[in-house]
Amino acid sequence: MDEKKISPAEDTLGHLEESPDVLQRGSTVSVDMENPAPVWELRRTYTKSGISGLFASRYVFTCALLATLGGLLFGYDQGVVSITLVMPQFLDDFPEVSANASGAGFKKGLMTAVLELGAFIGAMNQGWLADKISRKWSIFVAGVIFMIGGALQTGAASFAMLTVARFIGGIGVGMLAMVSPLYIGEIAPPEIRGTLLVLQELCIVTGIVIAFYITYGTRYIPSFWAWRLPFLIQLIPAMFMCAGVFFIPYSPRWLCQQGRHEESLQTLAKIRQHSTTDERVMEEWYEIRSECAYRNELSATKHQNLLNPGIWNTIKLQIALYIDCWKMPIYKRTQVAVGLMFFQQFVGINALIYYSPSLFESMGLDYEMQLIMSGIMNICQVVACIWSLWGIDRFGRRKLLLGGAICMFISHFVIAVLVGKYQDSWPEHTAAGWASVAFLLFFMLTFGATWGPIPWAMPAEIFPSSLRAKGCAFGTMSNWGNNFIIGLITPPMIQNITYGTYVFFCTFCAISFVWVYFLVPETNGRTLEQMDSVFKDKSTTEEAERRVEIRAGLKQGPASQQAEAMP
Repeated sequence: MDEKKISPAEDTLGHLEESPDVLQRGSTVSVDMENPAPVWELRRTYTKSGISGLFASRYVFTCALLATLGGLLFGYDQGVVSITLVMPQFLDDFPEVSANASGAGFKKGLMTAVLELGAFIGAMNQGWLADKISRKWSIFVAGVIFMIGGALQTGAASFAMLTVARFIGGIGVGMLAMVSPLYIGEIAPPEIRGTLLVLQELCIVTGIVIAFYITYGTRYIPSFWAWRLPFLIQLIPAMFMCAGVFFIPYSPRWLCQQGRHEESLQTLAKIRQHSTTDERVMEEWYEIRSECAYRNELSATKHQNLLNPGIWNTIKLQIALYIDCWKMPIYKRTQVAVGLMFFQQFVGINALIYYSPSLFESMGLDYEMQLIMSGIMNICQVVACIWSLWGIDRFGRRKLLLGGAICMFISHFVIAVLVGKYQDSWPEHTAAGWASVAFLLFFMLTFGATWGPIPWAMPAEIFPSSLRAKGCAFGTMSNWGNNFIIGLITPPMIQNITYGTYVFFCTFCAISFVWVYFLVPETNGRTLEQMDSVFKDKSTTEEAERRVEIRAGLKQGPASQQAEAMP
């Protein structure tokens, strides 16, 4: 077996320039006790990558599906608004958002965007909650909050009540959008982690499509149930998700953070569908525990004064950990998480989802065709996302992001030219109108395969165990904060600058390409504990030697004795 020796000054968990012929998918570290230089070596993987790996890891696949019901709720709550806002039955009950009402545009934008504001707050608070009560039970809490918001939306008797209800529901959505990828990333084997994390985006876009066609059908109901029924239906998957939480395991990485090492080993063996003595399970367990132990030591050293009992010390410690995400060397990972979510919104995706009927109207389509094409547009995103289940672990994150940025740039550029030239004469230029529609659908296919799933996948991969929940929270907060901005600025942009809207998004597609090229590394196939290597973090000789000592200590004695001996 090929191997590559590394000096003790280079980190046990990967502070080195990777060599593709040595460090491949599933690589681990072994330690020579006479010469404590870590050795990277290949080991047998758990499963194949891609879709075939999902069926070989059925238990993890089932747990991930249940967790990603949060993504379904997220997408559904986003998609339910687009047709609801133009339903005559809805406008009869809420005349303040009808076209002729004063300030209708602002109120319509507020109703759409207040969900994102609530989600921003939910994601911000989920960072400490997921560490405190576990990823598993924070999913349950988020589901309950979402159901309260959904029930209030269903029974809303005024515009103010509906707005507050969407804010409450948004808190639950934001919590779910943050913790679901976090949980999936921590239970997934590295070979199919990207594929499993794509399930989050697949559920989001599927939720959007389901919501669209439900509201498309209920608009024929001649009563307030035309808009209340879609809001009521979203409670069904939320109840299934909350019930299912009782049957899914804790994250083995969270258990190690809590010092529950033996339970962590049992859980890891269960989700990998192998025995606790399996070499692959033991190696991964050693890797998880050594990373947790090292990070706990590091945190204790940095925040020694905050470890004493007391509510204020606890609050200060949580704040300090959030701040640590923006300090060397972790800030490189935080800017990736925040930047991915920023560009995911500013390439224009949710502007197209929320206001697709208005966009198709600007291209010269009649009302019925606007709705039909909006539905087809959402289906294109689902189809592309299904492809990415296979493609993300085959081609890697970085290549797909770069290719996606180029294709989205071309789409926006062509649409901007056609809309700018023919927006006042579409009846005479129907071919140009349909060309614009075609490039809009091409944009959706591209986004669904690249910038849709990857910004949800990568933040759950890149952070160290002690800061993973906080780092994911920053990424999700970026998504919702920028989503809120897009929801507010798109209607006036469409109305006032028309084709300039596409120029605006086209510009950000170009910037995203440059940003990814220089600042986003490839994480494909690496374990969560190998991200120090991916981001080329520099550590001192003392830190490297301490990691070697921790890992060597873990391999001495039976697993049960090790669990008792570790802090």
